[in-house]
Amino acid sequence: MSYCLHAHCSKPENPDDVKFCLTCGTKLLLKERYRAIKPIGQGGFGRTFLAVDEDKPSKPPCVIKQFYPQAQGTNTAQKAIELFNQEAVQLDDLGQHPQIPELLAYFTQDNRQYLVQEFINGLNLHQELIKNGVFNEDKIRLLLNDLLPVLQFCHNKKVIHRDIKPENIIRRSSDNKLVIVDFGAAKSATATALNQTGTSIGSPEYVAPEQMRGKAIFASDIYSLGVTCINLLTGRSPFDSYDSHNGVWIWQHFLKTPVSQQLTNIINKMVESIPSQRYQKVAEIIQDLNHVNPNLSQKPKQPSTTLPTTPIKPVIARDPAIERELQEMKTQFTSSQGKPQANDPIEKELQEMKAKFRQNP
Repeated sequence: MSYCLHAHCSKPENPDDVKFCLTCGTKLLLKERYRAIKPIGQGGFGRTFLAVDEDKPSKPPCVIKQFYPQAQGTNTAQKAIELFNQEAVQLDDLGQHPQIPELLAYFTQDNRQYLVQEFINGLNLHQELIKNGVFNEDKIRLLLNDLLPVLQFCHNKKVIHRDIKPENIIRRSSDNKLVIVDFGAAKSATATALNQTGTSIGSPEYVAPEQMRGKAIFASDIYSLGVTCINLLTGRSPFDSYDSHNGVWIWQHFLKTPVSQQLTNIINKMVESIPSQRYQKVAEIIQDLNHVNPNLSQKPKQPSTTLPTTPIKPVIARDPAIERELQEMKTQFTSSQGKPQANDPIEKELQEMKAKFRQNP
């Protein structure tokens, strides 16, 4: 099937062998090669479609993003254009990482802006949570070890994602790797940009307090990733795992499986409300995560209740060394000639000890 990209087409579904929409006449192929199949998402700034690349023999799947802002007003529209253009620039630079979608094309057609990017086949973590249930500690550790280097790569490129959440993390079916998607809200963290108050962008449940005020920093992404872990561990909305009256996270109360004190400390530091008390760099989390401390990282072991099935007999030594040791003790506490005194209590005690060690089991 071919899907018409005209926003007001009354019947956008078309056979896959036609080049123009049978209903409105809109051209169906973008750049003579990308054909939309079906819509897969819509946000404030545009629509997203699953598509195929007709220019390649294998017709590989790809994703078309159509710039189509819903908000009205000159300033809002201009901001939307900036963000859409920015996403293309970010993807062009970041797409070299194997866990970030590659930008395939960016162009304008029929007065609409489009970008085409690599399709990542797999479930996002929100879908995975619904399908398989809450994560345990081992899965969270694997998640962090997989994602933290990707986030570190973005930050090294001076890019703040600003919308880290389960829906924007996809587990790729081909290799089980986690991929960060949707860089539409990403921001270049230049010195000038960091000193300016910008637009508050991101999903409210996962956004850091300073980002809500338009002051996103690198640590804002760390906060969002920490909240993502809380959601996956509890299966609850992050809003329900935070005590707003006392200003503290209470996610540990809703765990279905125990979490080590080490991981608890790491997550709590990731989601500190005050940015200066939070991890500042991804490398700090990686260091703490891989630091082995038996008192913190291991879950408490349950004492064994299994009793021995047969009685254990004491081991009775009959080693000549014991004989020599007893003799030395005897010599030390008896007369200087090494001979025991008559009726000496020490001699009597040593004889009893000697007899005891000579008993058969």
